[in-house]
Amino acid sequence: MPSSLFQLSPLNTLVLRSSLPVMFGYLPLGAAFGVLFSELGYHWLWASAMSVFIFAGAAQFLVVGLLANQASLTEMAVAILLLNSRHIFYGLSVMSHVKNTGWRRLYQIFGLTDETFSLITSTVLPKDIDPAKFQVRITAINQSYWIIGSSIGAWLGSQLEFSTDGIAFVLPALFMVLTIEQFKHLKDVRPFLVALGIGVGTLVFISREHMLLIAILLSLSVLIMQYAVRARSGSARMEVKS
Repeated sequence: MPSSLFQLSPLNTLVLRSSLPVMFGYLPLGAAFGVLFSELGYHWLWASAMSVFIFAGAAQFLVVGLLANQASLTEMAVAILLLNSRHIFYGLSVMSHVKNTGWRRLYQIFGLTDETFSLITSTVLPKDIDPAKFQVRITAINQSYWIIGSSIGAWLGSQLEFSTDGIAFVLPALFMVLTIEQFKHLKDVRPFLVALGIGVGTLVFISREHMLLIAILLSLSVLIMQYAVRARSGSARMEVKS
């Protein structure tokens, strides 16, 4: 049997290599969600279905708590909308990077997560790699990691009893890895210092409860002002040259 049958294409190799940090985060996090979900008494396959058709990460953990407290569908919808409202800003900033059309574009919108956003915006693609194919495959493989993790966790949770204390450290670790990758791509520490200052300032002086949403709004405001300043300076240079 020829060995070429087992060789990955350059595109799939890049997708797998780029998604490794996400895999090491999503598998244990998905498993933790599955274990928590199984404690509600539902069949473990419902956890898999939620990861296939909802795929909301942190919101799925929130749903576990809401279901445990017998929250209404309206309460769940409002809570998930507020929690995932940050994706509005991700969507606006990633629009120029989205190369897909049709159902692939719709799927990429559905599958956009913090980690997928980071990979799409920071991964430097070789000239022979189609950006559209890379984006849809990186979105799909990241979701598959979450589905596998949540399915395994839900099944194990329905069969065994064990403690999940300490597993929460995986999510901050995953964000740190992605931040380092973004820094390697930008090679500029200033955006990260600004983001750190806004985050700490919001946490200390404004609101702990709504820190994430407020910090994102402030960061977006800074980016808009920076864009306006650059646009003005660019137009001024054009006038001087003319």
